[in-house]
Amino acid sequence: MRKDLDYGLLHAMTAFVRVVDSGTFTAAAEQMDLTTAQISRLVSGLEKRLSTKLLQRTTRRIALTSTGLTYVSQCRDILERVEVAEAFASGATVEPAGRLRIQCMSSFGRHYVAPLIAEFCAAFPKVSIEYGTSQYMPALLAEGIDVSIYLAQQLADSGMVALPLGTVFGIMCAAPAYLARRGAPKHPRDLQEHTCIRLVNSSASAQWELKSARRSFQVEPNGPIVSDNPDVLLHAAEQASGIILLPCFTVKESIRSGRLVRILPSWRSPEVGAYALYPSRHFLDAKTKAWLDLLKARVTPALAEDALMFL
Repeated sequence: MRKDLDYGLLHAMTAFVRVVDSGTFTAAAEQMDLTTAQISRLVSGLEKRLSTKLLQRTTRRIALTSTGLTYVSQCRDILERVEVAEAFASGATVEPAGRLRIQCMSSFGRHYVAPLIAEFCAAFPKVSIEYGTSQYMPALLAEGIDVSIYLAQQLADSGMVALPLGTVFGIMCAAPAYLARRGAPKHPRDLQEHTCIRLVNSSASAQWELKSARRSFQVEPNGPIVSDNPDVLLHAAEQASGIILLPCFTVKESIRSGRLVRILPSWRSPEVGAYALYPSRHFLDAKTKAWLDLLKARVTPALAEDALMFL
């Protein structure tokens, strides 16, 4: 005898996984272009079919039951296998096609990633790209992102696959007008007497960790301007507002043009890794693979070339 939902079981599993990953029925409904009530009925239908509770619902949050925790993992595996089967049958693993959702940290993206988008679309006209920026660790499954480019000293064990693209370090700079007014520091300890413009996000510490060939030094920077966006701080530094410690790719054009001057050139921040993150290693469709191949081919040598300017 057939059970309820036999014909829509995969649809209900998808709804259940989306609710878990996004954290709300409303967000899952938006992702699936359904109403919240329809998502709720799908999940309730699963629970009725299984004769067990999968989610504990309150007015403020949802939580997986012990059964739900196991079941959601099995659902992901089943849905991924279905996706693989359909992709092979439809040729999605052969020809890049469909929507590719990309996320990247803003300044890194402006320098290395955004210039590749038009080239990629010209090479693969059946692909459409949706590009967004974020300074924080992505939730790929919850947000429906295919690839996120992220900088970090160490990646958390998130279940995402990480393709290393290279490394990045920061250097200290200031505008000539600021240095004429305040003088240039001779040692990192002198930074305590200067106005510092601070980058604070999930990949940047509030402290400035500096290293030279044989030494290391920590600074507690002081200053009135703080942002999670390197480009905002770059503009402030060019207006002689203080000293910045920013990735070399962010400041290279300002240094070339003379708008900024490097200070304490024997000191820099420790290297952080640049990674392309994606959700699964079991199934990689053609458009995602093509995009990762382009990132590796173009971004990796560009990072190495830019680093040589400041070593």
